[in-house]
Amino acid sequence: QVQLVESGGGLVQPGGSLRLSCAASGSTLSINNMGWHRQAPGQERELVAAIRSGDSTNYADSVKGRFTISRDNVKNMVSLQMNSLKPEDTAVYYCYAEVRTYYPGIGYRPRNYWGQGTQVTVSS
Repeated sequence: QVQLVESGGGLVQPGGSLRLSCAASGSTLSINNMGWHRQAPGQERELVAAIRSGDSTNYADSVKGRFTISRDNVKNMVSLQMNSLKPEDTAVYYCYAEVRTYYPGIGYRPRNYWGQGTQVTVSS
């Protein structure tokens, strides 16, 4: 079991910056990938950024060059620095962790855990 707690959301003007953080607790040694998804009203949840255990990263095309994901394996935290924010970045942002999980009779499979979500609103 892994628990995720996000912080850092809020209201910001277009062009501004926010930093989201997510702290993991529990079976953190079994965490492989971590990252952020977001969901705007009436839209499907989409991947924003992910970082693997080897620190390779990938980003949604819409945030490349503006957002930076980072990970602190000692503190079991993942952060998302968001710069040059746009109104279309408004959404609830969810932290996730992909955890290597053992299933009897099946073996190890990845299982995703999610945070409770934090609201990011970009508006003037």
